[in-house]
This record gives sequence, C-alpha cells and structure tokens, in this order.
Amino acid sequence: MYVIHIPTNRPIIRKDLNDSVYKTKAEKYAAIVKRVRKIHKKGQPILVGTETIEVSEILSEMLLKKGIAHNVLNAKNPEMEAAIVAKAGQFGAVTIATNMAGRGTDIKLDSRSKEAGGLYVIGTERSESRRVDNQLRGRSGRQGDPGVSKFFISLEDDLLRLFGSEKYISIFENLPGYLVFSVCRIVGHVHIFQFSVH
Repeated sequence: MYVIHIPTNRPIIRKDLNDSVYKTKAEKYAAIVKRVRKIHKKGQPILVGTETIEVSEILSEMLLKKGIAHNVLNAKNPEMEAAIVAKAGQFGAVTIATNMAGRGTDIKLDSRSKEAGGLYVIGTERSESRRVDNQLRGRSGRQGDPGVSKFFISLEDDLLRLFGSEKYISIFENLPGYLVFSVCRIVGHVHIFQFSVH
C-alpha cells in the first residue's frame, strides 16, 4: 500500500524524555512526586496521566502531604472535567487525570506557561496500548507549543509483570532504591509487550 506522510500543522518542539525505571511502585510514586515538586517550583504546568482512579488518589494524597495544590480528574463528571482540563495549561497548574478524563479538550497555554517550558506531561506507567501512551504524550506540545513528556515505570507495573519482569529484578538488586535508572533494554521490551498485547 502506498502511504503519504502528512506533516503536522506546525513543527513539534516537545521534548520526549527517556523513561525512568524503578524496582517498586512505591519508589516510582516517590520519584513522580519529587519531579512534580521540582517542575512546579518554576510554575511550569503539569499533567500527570494515570491508568486508574486508585493511582490518581495515591498521588493526590502524596502531593497534598507536600502542600502542592492540584486538581484530580477521574472521568466522573465529563463537562466539569473538560473545563478543568482546558485550564491545565495555566501557569502553576497541577492536574492529575485518568486517561479517559477530559479527552477531546485542548489544553491551552498562557504566555507565562510557554516561557516556563510548556505543559509537562508525566505518565505514571506504560499502557498496554502504545496509542494510549501517545495520546497522553500528545497532550503536550500541540500546534508548535513547547512541552515535555516523560514516563515513569516500575517492575511491579501490570504490563511488565505480565511479561516476566522478574528477570530484570537482578539488574536492580545491587542499585540503591532511590536511583533513577533509565534502562533502554527494559523500555524496548515495553514496546514489544505493547505490540504483543494487540
């Protein structure tokens, strides 16, 4: 079949950072909160995408303990949540949302948010579908806006456990638990796992 590549309306300048891999979910959640605190200090808006309501609530509680005001969207009230998501690009905004919450709503950046680096999207795990991950990542850097995306994964995540993450545990045994470890091999296998699920 003949395929034509259609370019985006404006060049994408979003920075897609390497995944960070952790041994446990607890270490991963702590790292996410630490990253949110760091980014929030400069006012860059943050969207944390979760697979489940449970993870949204865990992270919300952790952020509250750190004194970080935020919105939590769990696809329970679509009209209200669409209005909140539309404001997720404002300077200093922190939003936690399940993948279904606020879909189809553009996140518009204000001028201060653009200066701060645009919307910073954090994925709390890899989905079984790469399309879902790309949709989350694509919430940032729309229409040539600046932005950043990064996924945090752990060996306890469902996708990795489904495909035998125990073989990777030995990699982590001799590393300090707090160490951020970007592992290209594991991330490469995540992409294979996503393809295998389909």
